[in-house]
Amino acid sequence: MSKLLLHGGKRLNGEIEISAAKNSYLPILAASVLCEEKIILHNYPCYTDTENMCEILKSLGAKIEKNNDNLVIDASSLSEYSIESALAGQVRSSIFMLGALLGRFKKAKVAYPGGCEIGARPIDIHLSGFRRLGVKVEEKHGFILCDAKNMTSASLLLEFPSVGATESLMMASVLTSGQTKILNAAQEPEIVDLQNFLNKMGADVRGAGTSEIVINGVKKLHGCEFSPIKDRIIAGTYLIATAMCGGDVLIKGVNFHYLQAIVDKLDKTACLISHKNDKIRVISDGKPKAFGKIETAVYPGVPTDLQAQLMALATICEGSSMIVENVFESRFKHVPELIKMGADIHVKDRVSVVHGVKHLYGAPVTGLELRGTASLVLAGLVAEGYTIVSGVKHIDRGYHRIEEELSGLGADIRRIED
Repeated sequence: MSKLLLHGGKRLNGEIEISAAKNSYLPILAASVLCEEKIILHNYPCYTDTENMCEILKSLGAKIEKNNDNLVIDASSLSEYSIESALAGQVRSSIFMLGALLGRFKKAKVAYPGGCEIGARPIDIHLSGFRRLGVKVEEKHGFILCDAKNMTSASLLLEFPSVGATESLMMASVLTSGQTKILNAAQEPEIVDLQNFLNKMGADVRGAGTSEIVINGVKKLHGCEFSPIKDRIIAGTYLIATAMCGGDVLIKGVNFHYLQAIVDKLDKTACLISHKNDKIRVISDGKPKAFGKIETAVYPGVPTDLQAQLMALATICEGSSMIVENVFESRFKHVPELIKMGADIHVKDRVSVVHGVKHLYGAPVTGLELRGTASLVLAGLVAEGYTIVSGVKHIDRGYHRIEEELSGLGADIRRIED
């Protein structure tokens, strides 16, 4: 099992090119099965989640080739519409395949998805939407079985602006005759990216990025080339890392406006942040001040996927900060590990109060989910002495060789094997 060994105290300096967004690539990979011609996706990121999604596509009969940084997908010979638990259990985003398979085959059988255990992420919003489209849905023996032979267009009001449900329903509707509307839709940039990909294949989708998405069904999609957006969560992680460690880092490839909620908070910690085009520069003296109160929210609010990293920052800020987790109820699993390193954190329900300390201290810690493991890495970057982070399999789900990217900025970090 891999671990990360860090020796804290190094400033970060240099440039880093952000890789493609996991949360964009995954639904786009799923949507590729809607087309019976070749798809070429650029800047393929080798996260374990994207690798597992490729394995799911192969199990359905798709042919996939990696050509340098490009991924070539040929789903013309797709023959299966069933995803077994051994594959679905590896990646939460296997649920996206439901909508895509319904669009392609009008039927699907998918095992319940896996992924990080960060709280209830019910798929009932997905299934309720499918039912309102006329899909017959059954849940039994650990599988979701869908029959969409009578699927029709409809107007769908989501009870919560779920990203996954919005994307699943978009995929299910693009090849369904008539007009489907998704109201109270999620507005994340990754949904806009999925819309752009679908439209590049010949779909007619409008409104992504707003609360109302309109899909006019088409009869067929065609092949295309597409470049998914860069990962705003990785970019945010490195912004926070620089704020903690001090230094001068140029982050390239990410739309600044996708990170506005985070930048607003970091500005209060005495960082200097500027941007031009797709480049963001952060300068920090490594002596951050508390940012007060933050609450996670759906986009364009503070993303829950950066909550743990912000908590790592709060542990060394001058003053006290409050973090309210409004999206997932079990997303404070990193707190006991940060406390092992000397952090002063108090949690009640979904609220944590963090009193900044002068120093964190290296310790053996274990990550239990993707973003929480990232927060432990950030804490290790500034802790006195050596930190060993276990549970690296979680961080590999959404960061490709994080130790290489951070060491390229001057951090003392390396991967070790048991």
